[in-house]
Amino acid sequence: MTSSKDPKTVVTRYVEAVAAGDLPTIRASFSPDVEWTYPGDLPLSGTWRGRDAVVDDFLGAAAGKLFSPDVPVVIRLTNVLADGDQVFAEWTAQATALGGGAYDNQCSGVFTVRDGQIIAVREYTDTDHARRVLFG
Repeated sequence: MTSSKDPKTVVTRYVEAVAAGDLPTIRASFSPDVEWTYPGDLPLSGTWRGRDAVVDDFLGAAAGKLFSPDVPVVIRLTNVLADGDQVFAEWTAQATALGGGAYDNQCSGVFTVRDGQIIAVREYTDTDHARRVLFG
């Protein structure tokens, strides 16, 4: 049986919570001092530190300020590989941008999990697509 603190289970549960819009599970997935690094030179790029900054400012900004509230964001987990406390996950994200453009991106992240919570994420995505559709 797989423990609920198993790193692969923690990351899978987190991505599924994002897909379902389950904010309590999203918030509980992160340690209080989590760091999330997003690539490129977009307004969202950089390293976000702390659970509140990651959930409210980074993830919240993406969901609340970049995508149309009338069309659901569709997240599909496509692959999860784990080795110790490191988990590599791939997912697709489809949505409609506030400006009406179709956002369809493939994303991946290297997650570090300790004691059942995510302590670090390095995300990789097509930032050129994000720039054109979300910030164009």
